[in-house]
Amino acid sequence: MFDQSLLDILCCPETRGKLKMAEESLLSTLNGAIVAGTVKNVGGEKVSETFDEALVTLDGKRLYPVREGIPVLLADEAILLSLEEK
Repeated sequence: MFDQSLLDILCCPETRGKLKMAEESLLSTLNGAIVAGTVKNVGGEKVSETFDEALVTLDGKRLYPVREGIPVLLADEAILLSLEEK
């Protein structure tokens, strides 16, 4: 789990908006879609690894993976969660 002071200074590289930890229910739904092979990141690459942790924008539109405790805040690594943006 992230230290709140670290989370307070991180932001979305695309929108510069604040981030929060993704809830377990979101991760469970996303991981199911990843296993089904239906998830691609913004860069167009198929996402094949499931997530134990992730950061999500406050508006719930973009999700960034956390790998081995390190947030991957690269715009192309984001997963769009909003149908309007896909």
